Amino acid sequence: MFSKFFNLETEKQDRIINAAVKEFAQKGYDKASTNEIVKEAEISKGLLFHYFKNKKQLFLFLFDHCIQIITDDFYKKVDFTETDFFKRIRNAVLIKMDLLAKYPDIFKFIEEAYMDDAADIRTEISKKVKALNQINFGKIYEGIDLSKFRDDIDIGKILKIITWTFEKLSEEELNKAKLTSNHELDYSAIQLEAEQYFEVLTRVFYK
Repeated sequence: MFSKFFNLETEKQDRIINAAVKEFAQKGYDKASTNEIVKEAEISKGLLFHYFKNKKQLFLFLFDHCIQIITDDFYKKVDFTETDFFKRIRNAVLIKMDLLAKYPDIFKFIEEAYMDDAADIRTEISKKVKALNQINFGKIYEGIDLSKFRDDIDIGKILKIITWTFEKLSEEELNKAKLTSNHELDYSAIQLEAEQYFEVLTRVFYK
């Protein structure tokens, strides 16, 4: 679908992507201006819409592109030889903090996409987020040592409870960030709260 865009030299691709990520991250979908994007990218508006049919297609492309960058880097760093579930999850949180420092603009764009209520993109983003959560939780559970969990509780239910806990935590933090003027997520506070849940869940579900 985006073959024309990917046929561009890398430097030009990066200019367009960086300009669009910056504009959407700062202003959200509805208020973002394609005029500002093309000005920042130093291309014509006609050329932008030659590569992307409209603003919505550009936004959804950027979301997929940014998620792919973060996901690829994240899974390169996850230690899948660590079979203790909670140790692996703690490691994953630390990796995410490192990636936040490495890709601040990309994370800001993704955060805004998660929180954006614009009617034009809300349904598509919600579907993408749901699919991503299913894939990521599936991967993070791969190869874990199930023998550490209690025998008197169905393991499937245990994993569902853990999944729902962190999905709800994420949802609550996003809702709190929506109420702030700059939609800022406090990752240090999130990490601290997640650690408290790790301790409780470990005591409840491990032997």
